[in-house]
Amino acid sequence: MPKILAKATPLSDVAASNVHVARAVRTLYNGGVIAYPTEAVFGLGCLPNAEFAIEKLLAIKRRNWRKGLLLIASSLHQVRAYAELPDGMMGDEVRASWPGPVTWLLQAHEDVPDWITGGRNTVAIRITQHPVARALCIRAGTAVVSTSANISNRRPITNQWVLRKQLGADLDFIINGPLGGQRNPTVIRDASNGRLIRAD
Repeated sequence: MPKILAKATPLSDVAASNVHVARAVRTLYNGGVIAYPTEAVFGLGCLPNAEFAIEKLLAIKRRNWRKGLLLIASSLHQVRAYAELPDGMMGDEVRASWPGPVTWLLQAHEDVPDWITGGRNTVAIRITQHPVARALCIRAGTAVVSTSANISNRRPITNQWVLRKQLGADLDFIINGPLGGQRNPTVIRDASNGRLIRAD
């Protein structure tokens, strides 16, 4: 599959961004692995149920599948396709934090693949506030895998040139563009009790 590097696009340039997002989505549905800007770092993504793409993504990152993979979504509908939201005040807190830079561990549906959950009964997911990442999920019609663009145990990539140099040869598509301005990767919290799993 030929690699296409989309030119850097201002977030306000909706038309140009939509062209690049559309090409990225075609790549996803052809089983590809892409990189795209998120709130704090560049992310690597593929479709959650595309086993071959998942294997490729894990090989790029040198990541053990048992660590699981985070998903981003554009709506509660996309979240509910993979997970159950808690009832009561905790559910209200989860919904109030989205769209935004808070990832929650939610109860996963039984049919969510082990490579997403890491073999556990939870899935890490958030409704993203980044315009490009959000548009990607909207256009794809599904939540998308979102793991930091880096080799495991190395610093997440925040620079487009570094991204192309380190991982470009292994990726099928890159959406260049500005990050969301958050300094650190999103916090992760357990929706069953509100416990902080990863601080920002």
